[in-house]
Amino acid sequence: MLLGEVAGTVVTCVAYEGLEGVAMLLVQPLDKHRQPSGDLIVCADSTRLAGRGEIVYYEGGREAAMALDPWFVPVDHAIIGIVDDTVLADEPGDTP
Repeated sequence: MLLGEVAGTVVTCVAYEGLEGVAMLLVQPLDKHRQPSGDLIVCADSTRLAGRGEIVYYEGGREAAMALDPWFVPVDHAIIGIVDDTVLADEPGDTP
């Protein structure tokens, strides 16, 4: 799973069948230190709860298409959940 921060909302004019009512959110990918990593992407919000400024975890590709109901709608990325907290271990092999 990948980490990102919701940066905004995309407003669709026409929604593909199966994507009606699914929010499309702009997400800034983050690295393990919660720093921006790459360009903004559009994610379908399978949680239907994520909002601007929240840290989320998302999937891309086939897994993203399987996260929504109905399955295999044409999306490249889907938000899977909202992150409560992150802890980074000090040394490799340490567990938080």
